[in-house]
Amino acid sequence: MKLFHLIGCVLRLLLRSRRQLVLENLALRQQLAILSRQRPRPRLGVRDRFFWVCLAQLWAGWRSALIVVQPDTVIRWHRQGFRRWWRWKSRTKRGRPQVAKEVRALIARMAGENPTWGAPRIQAELCLLGHNIAEATVAKYLARTRPRKPPSQTWKTFLKNHVGTLASMDFFTVPTATFRRLYVFVILHHARRRVVHVNVTTRPTAAWVAQQLREAFPFETAPRYLIRDRDGIYGNEVRRCLASLNIEEVVTSPRSPWQNPYVERLIGSIRRELLDHVIVLNERHLRRLLSSYLEYYHQARPHMGLGHNAPEPRAVDPPERGRVVAEPMVGGLHHRYHRCG
Repeated sequence: MKLFHLIGCVLRLLLRSRRQLVLENLALRQQLAILSRQRPRPRLGVRDRFFWVCLAQLWAGWRSALIVVQPDTVIRWHRQGFRRWWRWKSRTKRGRPQVAKEVRALIARMAGENPTWGAPRIQAELCLLGHNIAEATVAKYLARTRPRKPPSQTWKTFLKNHVGTLASMDFFTVPTATFRRLYVFVILHHARRRVVHVNVTTRPTAAWVAQQLREAFPFETAPRYLIRDRDGIYGNEVRRCLASLNIEEVVTSPRSPWQNPYVERLIGSIRRELLDHVIVLNERHLRRLLSSYLEYYHQARPHMGLGHNAPEPRAVDPPERGRVVAEPMVGGLHHRYHRCG
Protein backbone atom coordinates (compact mmCIF):
# COMPACT_ATOMS: atom_id res chain seq x y z
CA MET A 1 0.00 0.00 0.00
CA LYS A 2 2.78 2.43 0.82
CA LEU A 3 4.37 1.71 -2.53
CA PHE A 4 1.13 2.50 -4.39
CA HIS A 5 0.66 5.71 -2.35
CA LEU A 6 4.21 6.82 -3.16
CA ILE A 7 3.71 6.11 -6.85
CA GLY A 8 0.46 8.15 -6.78
CA CYS A 9 2.20 11.12 -5.20
CA VAL A 10 4.94 11.01 -7.84
CA LEU A 11 2.36 10.90 -10.63
CA ARG A 12 0.47 13.87 -9.17
CA LEU A 13 3.67 15.89 -8.98
CA LEU A 14 4.54 15.03 -12.56
CA LEU A 15 1.05 15.84 -13.83
CA ARG A 16 0.79 19.11 -11.92
CA SER A 17 1.43 22.09 -14.14
CA ARG A 18 4.28 24.49 -13.56
CA ARG A 19 1.77 27.33 -12.93
CA GLN A 20 0.24 25.50 -9.96
CA LEU A 21 3.66 24.84 -8.50
CA VAL A 22 4.58 28.51 -8.76
CA LEU A 23 1.32 29.60 -7.11
CA GLU A 24 1.63 27.05 -4.30
CA ASN A 25 5.23 28.08 -3.68
CA LEU A 26 4.17 31.74 -3.60
CA ALA A 27 1.38 30.98 -1.11
CA LEU A 28 3.68 29.07 1.21
CA ARG A 29 6.34 31.77 1.08
CA GLN A 30 3.76 34.46 1.90
CA GLN A 31 2.56 32.51 4.96
CA LEU A 32 6.12 31.97 6.12
CA ALA A 33 6.65 35.73 5.93
CA ILE A 34 3.55 36.28 8.09
CA LEU A 35 4.65 33.73 10.70
CA SER A 36 8.16 35.16 10.86
CA ARG A 37 6.94 38.57 12.06
CA GLN A 38 8.09 39.48 15.56
CA ARG A 39 4.70 39.30 17.29
CA PRO A 40 3.09 36.81 19.67
CA ARG A 41 0.27 36.32 17.20
CA PRO A 42 0.87 37.64 13.66
CA ARG A 43 -1.95 39.71 12.25
CA LEU A 44 -2.78 39.89 8.58
CA GLY A 45 -2.67 43.40 7.18
CA VAL A 46 -4.40 44.89 4.18
CA ARG A 47 -1.70 43.71 1.81
CA ASP A 48 -1.94 40.13 3.13
CA ARG A 49 -5.71 40.09 2.68
CA PHE A 50 -5.43 41.55 -0.80
CA PHE A 51 -2.87 38.85 -1.71
CA TRP A 52 -5.17 35.98 -0.70
CA VAL A 53 -8.22 37.52 -2.35
CA CYS A 54 -6.31 37.79 -5.64
CA LEU A 55 -4.80 34.31 -5.25
CA ALA A 56 -8.25 32.80 -4.72
CA GLN A 57 -9.30 34.23 -8.09
CA LEU A 58 -6.21 32.88 -9.91
CA TRP A 59 -5.77 29.41 -8.39
CA ALA A 60 -8.50 26.86 -7.79
CA GLY A 61 -6.46 24.90 -5.26
CA TRP A 62 -5.65 27.80 -2.97
CA ARG A 63 -7.47 26.18 -0.01
CA SER A 64 -4.95 23.32 0.18
CA ALA A 65 -2.06 25.70 0.78
CA LEU A 66 -3.83 27.99 3.28
CA ILE A 67 -2.76 27.53 6.92
CA VAL A 68 -2.81 30.86 8.80
CA VAL A 69 -6.60 31.47 8.47
CA GLN A 70 -9.76 29.61 7.48
CA PRO A 71 -10.89 29.67 3.83
CA ASP A 72 -14.20 31.30 4.89
CA THR A 73 -12.18 34.25 6.17
CA VAL A 74 -10.70 34.84 2.71
CA ILE A 75 -14.19 34.68 1.19
CA ARG A 76 -15.40 37.28 3.72
CA TRP A 77 -12.50 39.55 2.79
CA HIS A 78 -13.48 39.27 -0.84
CA ARG A 79 -17.09 40.24 -0.12
CA GLN A 80 -16.02 43.24 1.98
CA GLY A 81 -13.73 44.44 -0.78
CA PHE A 82 -16.55 43.97 -3.32
CA ARG A 83 -18.90 46.16 -1.27
CA ARG A 84 -16.28 48.89 -0.74
CA TRP A 85 -15.40 48.93 -4.42
CA TRP A 86 -18.97 49.47 -5.54
CA ARG A 87 -19.64 51.99 -2.78
CA TRP A 88 -16.66 54.01 -4.00
CA LYS A 89 -17.61 53.64 -7.68
CA SER A 90 -21.25 54.62 -7.20
CA ARG A 91 -20.58 57.61 -4.96
CA THR A 92 -22.39 60.81 -5.98
CA LYS A 93 -22.11 64.41 -4.85
CA ARG A 94 -25.45 65.84 -3.78
CA GLY A 95 -26.78 68.89 -1.95
CA ARG A 96 -25.49 72.43 -1.95
CA PRO A 97 -21.99 73.27 -3.16
CA GLN A 98 -19.40 73.22 -0.41
CA VAL A 99 -18.54 76.51 1.26
CA ALA A 100 -15.09 77.75 0.30
CA LYS A 101 -12.30 76.95 2.73
CA GLU A 102 -11.51 80.66 3.10
CA VAL A 103 -15.09 81.44 4.18
CA ARG A 104 -15.16 78.54 6.66
CA ALA A 105 -11.91 79.76 8.17
CA LEU A 106 -13.35 83.27 8.40
CA ILE A 107 -16.45 81.96 10.22
CA ALA A 108 -14.27 80.13 12.71
CA ARG A 109 -12.14 83.23 13.18
CA MET A 110 -15.13 85.48 13.87
CA ALA A 111 -16.64 82.95 16.28
CA GLY A 112 -13.35 82.67 18.15
CA GLU A 113 -12.70 86.41 18.37
CA ASN A 114 -16.33 87.24 19.30
CA PRO A 115 -17.69 84.59 21.72
CA THR A 116 -21.04 86.36 22.12
CA TRP A 117 -21.83 86.41 18.39
CA GLY A 118 -24.35 84.01 16.90
CA ALA A 119 -25.12 82.95 13.33
CA PRO A 120 -27.15 86.08 12.39
CA ARG A 121 -24.35 88.45 13.43
CA ILE A 122 -21.62 86.48 11.66
CA GLN A 123 -23.79 86.12 8.55
CA ALA A 124 -24.31 89.89 8.50
CA GLU A 125 -20.56 90.50 8.78
CA LEU A 126 -19.91 88.07 5.91
CA CYS A 127 -22.46 89.86 3.72
CA LEU A 128 -20.69 93.15 4.41
CA LEU A 129 -17.44 91.48 3.32
CA GLY A 130 -18.95 90.32 0.03
CA HIS A 131 -19.73 86.69 0.92
CA ASN A 132 -23.38 85.93 0.17
CA ILE A 133 -23.97 82.96 2.47
CA ALA A 134 -27.18 81.82 4.15
CA GLU A 135 -27.65 82.08 7.88
CA ALA A 136 -28.43 78.34 8.06
CA THR A 137 -25.08 77.58 6.46
CA VAL A 138 -23.29 79.76 9.00
CA ALA A 139 -25.17 78.05 11.84
CA LYS A 140 -23.93 74.69 10.59
CA TYR A 141 -20.36 75.71 11.38
CA LEU A 142 -21.15 77.08 14.84
CA ALA A 143 -21.57 75.22 18.09
CA ARG A 144 -24.99 76.73 18.68
CA THR A 145 -27.34 79.52 17.60
CA ARG A 146 -29.60 81.74 19.63
CA PRO A 147 -33.23 81.47 18.57
CA ARG A 148 -35.12 84.71 18.60
CA LYS A 149 -38.61 85.11 20.02
CA PRO A 150 -40.75 87.57 18.08
CA PRO A 151 -42.74 90.20 20.01
CA SER A 152 -46.50 90.40 20.10
CA GLN A 153 -48.10 90.85 16.69
CA THR A 154 -50.23 93.83 17.80
CA TRP A 155 -47.25 95.75 19.17
CA LYS A 156 -45.14 94.73 16.20
CA THR A 157 -47.69 96.28 13.87
CA PHE A 158 -47.81 99.44 15.98
CA LEU A 159 -44.04 99.78 16.05
CA LYS A 160 -43.77 99.16 12.30
CA ASN A 161 -46.35 101.80 11.47
CA HIS A 162 -44.77 104.44 13.76
CA VAL A 163 -41.09 103.47 13.64
CA GLY A 164 -40.04 106.77 12.12
CA THR A 165 -41.64 108.85 14.89
CA LEU A 166 -41.08 106.49 17.80
CA ALA A 167 -38.57 106.39 20.65
CA SER A 168 -38.41 104.54 23.96
CA MET A 169 -36.66 105.01 27.30
CA ASP A 170 -35.81 102.83 30.25
CA PHE A 171 -33.55 102.35 33.27
CA PHE A 172 -31.26 99.45 34.17
CA THR A 173 -28.93 98.97 37.11
CA VAL A 174 -25.23 98.13 37.21
CA PRO A 175 -23.33 97.00 40.35
CA THR A 176 -19.83 98.33 40.93
CA ALA A 177 -16.73 96.71 42.39
CA THR A 178 -17.56 98.28 45.76
CA PHE A 179 -21.15 96.93 45.66
CA ARG A 180 -22.70 100.31 44.88
CA ARG A 181 -25.65 100.45 42.51
CA LEU A 182 -25.56 102.73 39.49
CA TYR A 183 -28.62 103.58 37.39
CA VAL A 184 -28.23 103.88 33.61
CA PHE A 185 -30.84 105.83 31.67
CA VAL A 186 -31.09 105.23 27.89
CA ILE A 187 -33.26 106.71 25.14
CA LEU A 188 -33.45 104.82 21.84
CA HIS A 189 -34.79 106.14 18.54
CA HIS A 190 -36.42 103.29 16.63
CA ALA A 191 -35.91 104.47 13.03
CA ARG A 192 -32.20 103.51 12.83
CA ARG A 193 -31.81 101.97 16.30
CA ARG A 194 -29.77 104.99 17.41
CA VAL A 195 -29.11 105.64 21.09
CA VAL A 196 -29.84 109.36 21.26
CA HIS A 197 -28.99 109.73 24.94
CA VAL A 198 -27.41 107.79 27.79
CA ASN A 199 -26.38 108.89 31.27
CA VAL A 200 -25.51 107.42 34.68
CA THR A 201 -26.58 108.47 38.17
CA THR A 202 -26.62 107.10 41.69
CA ARG A 203 -29.93 108.74 42.70
CA PRO A 204 -32.47 109.01 39.88
CA THR A 205 -35.30 111.50 40.40
CA ALA A 206 -38.12 112.84 38.26
CA ALA A 207 -36.31 116.17 37.91
CA TRP A 208 -33.15 114.40 36.74
CA VAL A 209 -35.12 112.39 34.14
CA ALA A 210 -36.83 115.55 32.85
CA GLN A 211 -33.44 117.21 32.42
CA GLN A 212 -32.19 114.16 30.44
CA LEU A 213 -35.20 114.43 28.12
CA ARG A 214 -34.46 118.09 27.44
CA GLU A 215 -30.83 117.27 26.65
CA ALA A 216 -31.81 114.36 24.41
CA PHE A 217 -34.28 116.31 22.21
CA PRO A 218 -33.10 119.92 21.64
CA PHE A 219 -34.43 122.25 18.95
CA GLU A 220 -37.61 120.37 17.98
CA THR A 221 -35.92 117.01 17.41
CA ALA A 222 -38.33 115.18 19.69
CA PRO A 223 -40.21 112.11 18.34
CA ARG A 224 -43.99 111.95 18.14
CA TYR A 225 -44.32 109.02 20.57
CA LEU A 226 -42.21 107.85 23.50
CA ILE A 227 -42.69 104.38 25.00
CA ARG A 228 -42.02 103.88 28.71
CA ASP A 229 -42.92 101.47 31.48
CA ARG A 230 -44.80 102.22 34.71
CA ASP A 231 -41.74 102.96 36.84
CA GLY A 232 -42.59 105.33 39.70
CA ILE A 233 -39.66 107.56 38.80
CA TYR A 234 -41.66 108.98 35.88
CA GLY A 235 -43.72 111.43 37.96
CA ASN A 236 -45.66 114.57 37.18
CA GLU A 237 -42.54 116.54 36.34
CA VAL A 238 -41.61 114.03 33.62
CA ARG A 239 -45.15 114.20 32.19
CA ARG A 240 -45.05 118.00 32.07
CA CYS A 241 -41.67 117.87 30.34
CA LEU A 242 -43.00 115.45 27.70
CA ALA A 243 -46.01 117.66 27.11
CA SER A 244 -43.81 120.74 26.67
CA LEU A 245 -41.77 118.83 24.07
CA ASN A 246 -45.00 117.84 22.27
CA ILE A 247 -44.30 114.13 22.89
CA GLU A 248 -47.15 111.70 23.43
CA GLU A 249 -46.18 109.03 25.93
CA VAL A 250 -47.21 105.40 25.38
CA VAL A 251 -47.29 103.52 28.69
CA THR A 252 -46.87 99.75 28.58
CA SER A 253 -49.00 97.30 30.55
CA PRO A 254 -47.87 96.27 34.04
CA ARG A 255 -45.09 93.68 34.05
CA SER A 256 -44.96 93.59 30.24
CA PRO A 257 -41.38 94.37 29.16
CA TRP A 258 -42.08 92.71 25.79
CA GLN A 259 -44.24 95.74 24.93
CA ASN A 260 -41.06 97.85 24.85
CA PRO A 261 -38.90 95.38 22.90
CA TYR A 262 -36.35 97.63 21.19
CA VAL A 263 -34.98 99.30 24.30
CA GLU A 264 -35.16 96.01 26.21
CA ARG A 265 -33.13 94.40 23.45
CA LEU A 266 -30.65 97.26 23.62
CA ILE A 267 -30.23 96.78 27.38
CA GLY A 268 -29.79 93.04 26.87
CA SER A 269 -27.13 93.65 24.22
CA ILE A 270 -25.26 96.04 26.52
CA ARG A 271 -25.28 93.44 29.30
CA ARG A 272 -24.31 90.45 27.12
CA GLU A 273 -21.72 92.23 25.00
CA LEU A 274 -20.16 94.58 27.55
CA LEU A 275 -21.16 94.48 31.22
CA ASP A 276 -20.96 90.68 31.58
CA HIS A 277 -17.26 90.88 30.67
CA VAL A 278 -16.03 93.79 32.80
CA ILE A 279 -16.00 94.94 36.43
CA VAL A 280 -17.30 98.49 36.78
CA LEU A 281 -15.21 100.56 39.17
CA ASN A 282 -17.24 103.74 39.48
CA GLU A 283 -19.60 106.11 37.71
CA ARG A 284 -16.89 107.64 35.55
CA HIS A 285 -15.60 104.24 34.49
CA LEU A 286 -19.11 103.12 33.48
CA ARG A 287 -19.62 106.25 31.34
CA ARG A 288 -16.35 105.56 29.54
CA LEU A 289 -17.32 101.92 28.89
CA LEU A 290 -20.76 102.90 27.58
CA SER A 291 -19.24 105.53 25.30
CA SER A 292 -16.83 102.97 23.82
CA TYR A 293 -19.59 100.40 23.33
CA LEU A 294 -22.01 102.89 21.72
CA GLU A 295 -19.32 103.86 19.23
CA TYR A 296 -19.14 100.20 18.19
CA TYR A 297 -22.94 99.88 18.37
CA HIS A 298 -23.55 102.77 15.96
CA GLN A 299 -20.64 102.37 13.54
CA ALA A 300 -19.98 98.62 13.29
CA ARG A 301 -22.62 96.38 14.88
CA PRO A 302 -25.05 94.89 12.30
CA HIS A 303 -28.78 94.80 13.14
CA MET A 304 -31.25 92.34 11.68
CA GLY A 305 -33.96 95.01 11.59
CA LEU A 306 -31.70 97.27 9.50
CA GLY A 307 -31.02 94.75 6.76
CA HIS A 308 -27.91 93.38 8.52
CA ASN A 309 -26.27 96.79 8.63
CA ALA A 310 -25.23 99.28 11.30
CA PRO A 311 -27.22 102.36 12.42
CA GLU A 312 -24.59 104.35 10.52
CA PRO A 313 -24.71 102.32 7.26
CA ARG A 314 -21.56 100.46 6.24
CA ALA A 315 -20.59 99.93 2.60
CA VAL A 316 -20.01 96.40 1.32
CA ASP A 317 -16.33 95.51 0.82
CA PRO A 318 -16.08 93.14 -2.20
CA PRO A 319 -13.44 90.37 -2.11
CA GLU A 320 -11.31 92.04 -4.82
CA ARG A 321 -10.37 94.83 -2.40
CA GLY A 322 -7.96 92.58 -0.57
CA ARG A 323 -7.60 90.54 2.59
CA VAL A 324 -9.88 90.78 5.63
CA VAL A 325 -8.52 92.89 8.51
CA ALA A 326 -9.95 92.92 12.05
CA GLU A 327 -10.20 96.23 13.90
CA PRO A 328 -10.57 95.75 17.70
CA MET A 329 -13.34 97.73 19.36
CA VAL A 330 -14.62 98.01 22.94
CA GLY A 331 -11.21 97.07 24.29
CA GLY A 332 -11.02 93.96 22.09
CA LEU A 333 -14.37 92.49 23.14
CA HIS A 334 -15.63 92.98 19.58
CA HIS A 335 -14.12 93.54 16.18
CA ARG A 336 -15.04 95.34 12.99
CA TYR A 337 -14.01 93.62 9.76
CA HIS A 338 -13.05 95.37 6.54
CA ARG A 339 -10.85 94.67 3.58
CA CYS A 340 -7.43 96.19 3.09
CA GLY A 341 -5.52 95.99 -0.17
